[in-house]
Amino acid sequence: MDTAWVRAVCRALPHTTEQVQWGSALVFKVGGKMYAVAQLEPARTCLSFKCSAEDFAALSELPGAMPAPYLARAQWVALEHEEALPPAQLREQLRRAHALVLAKLPKKKRAELDQRVSKR
Repeated sequence: MDTAWVRAVCRALPHTTEQVQWGSALVFKVGGKMYAVAQLEPARTCLSFKCSAEDFAALSELPGAMPAPYLARAQWVALEHEEALPPAQLREQLRRAHALVLAKLPKKKRAELDQRVSKR
């Protein structure tokens, strides 16, 4: 997976932060909640992300995609290789993952995030 491309896509989304967790996982968060995880070292999967119930069902059936280990119960999909989804579709899925997690944040947390942006 082209980590630089994933970073560019995710960092362009509002309020995104990133950090390395679990040794070699680059975790993208909004409001402190994860929405995507990219592997920095070779692993069984290269990228995982949150998705809607409908997208979870459809994406899980694609070759090269599967329910994400440990996170499938929360409707996360994992890609086994970067060719599993075309770049435009992957960009849209990451945007949707971000939007899903942002929408689930408490109103107070969303207001804090919006206030930080307006102070800049």
